[in-house]
Amino acid sequence: MKLNPYISKSLSRQVVSLMTGCIILFIAGTGILFFHLQSLHAEYIQHRQSIVGKQLVIEEILDQYHTVFLNLTAYNSLDKDGLKEQSTQEEISIRENIEQFKAIAHSKEDRVMTDKLDNFTSYYFSEALPSLLDSPENNGGTQIMAQVSDFRSLIKSYLGTLTEKRDENVKDLTKEQSILQGVFVGFVLIFLFIFLFIVRSIIKNIGKPLADFSMAANEIAAGREAVLSVNENRRDELGTLSIAFKKMLSSVQEKEQELMAHNEELLAQQDELQAQQNELQVTLGIIRDNEQKLTRRNELINGISSTLDKNEVLKSIVFNMSKIISADRGMIALVHEDASSSFGISDNGVKQFRNNIHSGLNYRLLEEKKPFTIKREQLDAEKGYHENTNYSYDLYLPVLSTFQEVDAIMVYSRYGTPFKDQEVEECETLAKQIATSLDKIKLYEQTEGNRKLNQDILNTIKEGIQLIDQDGKVVQVNQPFCDIFKTGSTPDQIIDLPWEKWSAELSEQMEGDRFSRSLEEAIQHLEEANHEQRSFTFKKKETNQVIKVYFEALRYREEGFGTILVYRDITKEYEVDQMKSEFVSTVSHELRTPLASVLGFTELMLNKPLKPERQTKYLQTIYNEAKRLTALINDFLDVQKMESGKQVYEKKYVEVLPLLQKVIEHLEINTAHHDIQLQVETTDVMILGDRIKIEQAFTNLLSNSIKYSPDGGRILVRVYSSKEMLSIDIEDEGLGIPEESLPHLFQKFYRVDNSDRRRIGGTGLGLAIVDEIIKSHGGQVTVVSQYGKGSTFTISFPKVTQKEASSNHDRQSIKLSYEIMVIEDDINLAELLKYELMDSGFHVNYFNSGRKAFQELKKSPPDAIVLDILLEEGEMDGWGILRELKVSAGLKEIPVFISTALDEREKGLSLGAKDYLVKPYKPSQLSKVIMHTLLSNRKKGQILIPHSCNEGDHE
Repeated sequence: MKLNPYISKSLSRQVVSLMTGCIILFIAGTGILFFHLQSLHAEYIQHRQSIVGKQLVIEEILDQYHTVFLNLTAYNSLDKDGLKEQSTQEEISIRENIEQFKAIAHSKEDRVMTDKLDNFTSYYFSEALPSLLDSPENNGGTQIMAQVSDFRSLIKSYLGTLTEKRDENVKDLTKEQSILQGVFVGFVLIFLFIFLFIVRSIIKNIGKPLADFSMAANEIAAGREAVLSVNENRRDELGTLSIAFKKMLSSVQEKEQELMAHNEELLAQQDELQAQQNELQVTLGIIRDNEQKLTRRNELINGISSTLDKNEVLKSIVFNMSKIISADRGMIALVHEDASSSFGISDNGVKQFRNNIHSGLNYRLLEEKKPFTIKREQLDAEKGYHENTNYSYDLYLPVLSTFQEVDAIMVYSRYGTPFKDQEVEECETLAKQIATSLDKIKLYEQTEGNRKLNQDILNTIKEGIQLIDQDGKVVQVNQPFCDIFKTGSTPDQIIDLPWEKWSAELSEQMEGDRFSRSLEEAIQHLEEANHEQRSFTFKKKETNQVIKVYFEALRYREEGFGTILVYRDITKEYEVDQMKSEFVSTVSHELRTPLASVLGFTELMLNKPLKPERQTKYLQTIYNEAKRLTALINDFLDVQKMESGKQVYEKKYVEVLPLLQKVIEHLEINTAHHDIQLQVETTDVMILGDRIKIEQAFTNLLSNSIKYSPDGGRILVRVYSSKEMLSIDIEDEGLGIPEESLPHLFQKFYRVDNSDRRRIGGTGLGLAIVDEIIKSHGGQVTVVSQYGKGSTFTISFPKVTQKEASSNHDRQSIKLSYEIMVIEDDINLAELLKYELMDSGFHVNYFNSGRKAFQELKKSPPDAIVLDILLEEGEMDGWGILRELKVSAGLKEIPVFISTALDEREKGLSLGAKDYLVKPYKPSQLSKVIMHTLLSNRKKGQILIPHSCNEGDHE
């Protein structure tokens, strides 16, 4: 096949041109067939649309005539005009459809059908329909109906003809498509034949020469002569390749001759290189041995320098030393500490070595401080399965400190191979490095111990401590610092935090946004600030803690290296200062109000003549205000005694129920708006306690319930018991207590900050006194409250089963013939006591001089003595009279009742005191105590110190 010269010069052009021809042929044939198929489809669709359109129009005309015929059938003479009008409209519609049919009627049959439709329409609407409407009974109707029937048959026949044409159209299309498919199959077969012919030509012109080239190359590779049968006159790549291949073959043959000559020379050189290789292998072995030794030494050095853990270092030493000297077993043990590590030695062996570390060969090593080796027969445990005599070599190696003392002993054993002197010297050198590492660890442990000790000391300080460097980075903190700021971290985790991070975290917890700025400014101007300016106070957001920060610059050799900050929680001091300030204003009001009443009513009574009733009223008011002042002063004194630990309780077996009834009866007199109810749910109402103080606690709680229920309401006092406790609930329906105030309710001077309560008044001491009294009796007081709905205070006492034996005697049935001596330098109080005791049936002698009273005592001893401690200056005081009484055989049995303004209960107790009455007090209380003592104990020389009356004992 002849090709264009341009195409014949390139194999790719030949292949591309042939393939392009095939593709063009396939596209042209396929395009012609596809165009013919599209023409058939278009003709079919056009013919079918024409037929369907005619059918639709004829069917519409037929339906319209049906409507006309039906209307005529239902014709009624009364509706003639309506039928005519409707027929006229139908006629118009029918003629429009006939015109539409004319537009699509192209064949002769279609035009004939059009004429018949026009004729029948004209006939029917012009002649037949008017005739039927005018003369319904006319005999001509039969003829008209016959023509109508013929018309219907004509239309149906025409519609059948159209249907047959549509079916024939489908058949013609199917036939044409079948023919076209046959043509397409023939075209594809012809195309495949042409394509195979082209492929055969490509294989013949390209594939066969390539196969010849491949065969020739294989022959050349096998060393045989090759014959290339490719036509050299070809103008394409194969022709060029044939020429180049022949030239290459010639060149290869020439090169082969040259290589043969060089090969002989190389064989001679190979023998020489083999000898050099053997020498290099020997040298390489020495280098590898040295490299291995260096690697093991590096591992040893890395092991002892990469950690400060003593056990890890010892383990690394014995393991790496064993590898360096090829020891089968080894051990290192510290001489002055219980620390060791071993390699290939059992626990029992280690224990044995430790127990004998100062004896045997170890002692020699400790004395000589130089390494040595020994040769010994192997033990049975070391022989294993060997039966002959074998030897083991042990190397004893000391580790010397900087003070040339043996800090550690190393022992290594090697089976069958002795230690060379060079190896011993190397081990001695390594031992020095090991000693340096152990010294470093010892120094680290000492430093770490000191650091932990310093940290523990800092942690015991209650204030938060923070040390920062010049850049503000944290150097050290203590645990209280973490606790104050709730960091959730340990001190070690906070160290090295930069200024920006830790100051930002602290600022988030503080009120306001000036914490970081204030702290930074204070530290920057630290040198210029005086002592007071080196601190400031801030408040935490969530906990409302008040923290005071002190800071001082730290210097070393006159150079600043940091700042120490001390964070002190002064919340309690801050709250106490606030409460004290509040307390001072409250007490000023509480003291001045009753004093104003006393002074005012006293002035009225002194300056104006008053009726007896008004005098009694004024006196009662003065008395009530004096009791109020007394209660206030007693609260102050009770708090002072409780804080100083001087409060003494006279505990006896007491029934709670009578005390509650007494308090309720007393308080009910002063209120008309409160319903106080007592609900008792147990019969075990006995406790061990101070009756007066317990009564005071009940009075305080009930008074509060009344005071903080300004609108009145029910107050329920409920007494019940559990297994071990007796409990009293005091429930009111008053103002209630805010939830945030409950934790502070029993603190001294604390009052709920609320305007509703401010106008009620109070000192804030009542509940603190109650809490102290109840705790001193082994009980507890709790509170549950809902703000605005009331509160419930619960007092719990330990129950007791022992009951105090007591006998109640009828005081009126016993003849009171007791002599009482009153020693008091205050004439007014002496007169008051005298009349009170005389009203109680006692005979009273009064003295205002201690010396005169004691002289009378010697002459006529009384049954009891009421003694004031502070007497006139220069006279014998109460303490002197007490001492004289207790050394006198005839007077020491007389009971003494101390009446004084001094609160020195302990001193009285040291002289045998049992009660103590502090001025001011109720005279009736003194009478009761004297009566009880004389009736129950007779004369036993007691020094009785009756309790003063409290706010719950006023009558």
